[in-house]
Amino acid sequence: MYTEAIETAPEGEKEKAVFYNNRATCYFKMGKHDEVIKDCTSALKIDPDYTKCLLRRAQSYETEKKVCEAFDDYQKILKLDPSNQLALSGSARLEKPANEERERQKEEMLGKLKDLGNTVLGKFGLSLDNFKATKNAEGGYSISFQQ
Repeated sequence: MYTEAIETAPEGEKEKAVFYNNRATCYFKMGKHDEVIKDCTSALKIDPDYTKCLLRRAQSYETEKKVCEAFDDYQKILKLDPSNQLALSGSARLEKPANEERERQKEEMLGKLKDLGNTVLGKFGLSLDNFKATKNAEGGYSISFQQ
């Protein structure tokens, strides 16, 4: 029923966002969280301030262990409705795990970038260990070469 409504509703109409959210509610009750996330994302493209939809997507992200995405959605809800109790508790619960996950992702990315840099520099007999970055007074960095 909601699928048919989504297919026939004019693009960009707020009602279409409601149809996506209602179908997401059905998926949520069936435990199909990937589908919930897809439908809520579609609804939020139409109506970015749809707090009910943001909350449903945050809960599905959290169920799927996507803590950074869930935390971000809870934060968006709190910007729209600072007294939303579900968003307050979700945000408090996920702040530390989300920060830890972001730090882990950052370290992983830096490691990959360092490996890439060493691969390129290795062709010249160098590595990133030959370079030292020093922070200067203006907040920038100066890089020096060390043999």
